[in-house]
Amino acid sequence: MTNPFWAELVWSSEPLIRMAAFFGVLATMAAWETRAPRRQRTIRWVRRWVSNLGISLVNTLLVRLLFPGAAAGVALFAAQRGWGLLHQVPLPFWCAVAGSVVALDFIVYFQHRVFHSIPPLWRLHRVHHADLDFDVTTGVRFHPLEIVLSMLIKSAAIVVLGAPVLAVVAFEVLLNATSMFNHGNVRLPPALDRILRCVIVTPDMHRVHHSTDAQETNRNFGFNLSLWDRLFGTYKDRPAAGHERMVIGLPDLREPGAVVDLPGMLALPFRSEASGHRMPRNGG
Repeated sequence: MTNPFWAELVWSSEPLIRMAAFFGVLATMAAWETRAPRRQRTIRWVRRWVSNLGISLVNTLLVRLLFPGAAAGVALFAAQRGWGLLHQVPLPFWCAVAGSVVALDFIVYFQHRVFHSIPPLWRLHRVHHADLDFDVTTGVRFHPLEIVLSMLIKSAAIVVLGAPVLAVVAFEVLLNATSMFNHGNVRLPPALDRILRCVIVTPDMHRVHHSTDAQETNRNFGFNLSLWDRLFGTYKDRPAAGHERMVIGLPDLREPGAVVDLPGMLALPFRSEASGHRMPRNGG
């Protein structure tokens, strides 16, 4: 589908590309949140940012240790051996790239729903939902074990699909950037929000998913394309209490020490059920 030289060049440049995109989006969203915040903070931002960015750094180091080539390396490995559906079907390169990005986005949507449905996986994923505020750093706040499982799922999908290296790098950058964008504590003009959410997940759309109301926690699972929530009936336009009054987080995890600081986040999945950690279920 593409010249092996260019595939290896894209793969070797992947860490630099992702780092530049990460810090660029983080700085942009931080400035936007300062100038046009959607909600008032409940926790001092410095405390949350140190912990949320700290766990993101732990995740990055762990992935690079366990998967030295990251997702792009998996794609390159599969391409060199001709593995995957797209290596068997003669498609234009641009079509294979676009199709792979959309397919991987669907996998992330489906995976997100699975992590809400299976108790052991929910114990990991609730680290993300336990954040008491909602801003750009919430988009990179995930437990390391969830990140490792996500990487394994993504790698399997890449091999089965035969996704080109360029598609995987583009998807990884998009996923990280859109996650930080749609977790942003930013105010968009309502008309612009309505237009954007026809295609992508906006902050007002995804914020619903972080409500303490189980009817809303189980809605708006998408990270990038808004198509999947509309297609599979998990779309909700706005929170019942309104964006300014809705409560962020999990109803039984309100103590800052356990959900804001890095040690508490790392230990959270292993706390006993006596602490009240239940999967959010519709209807109560």
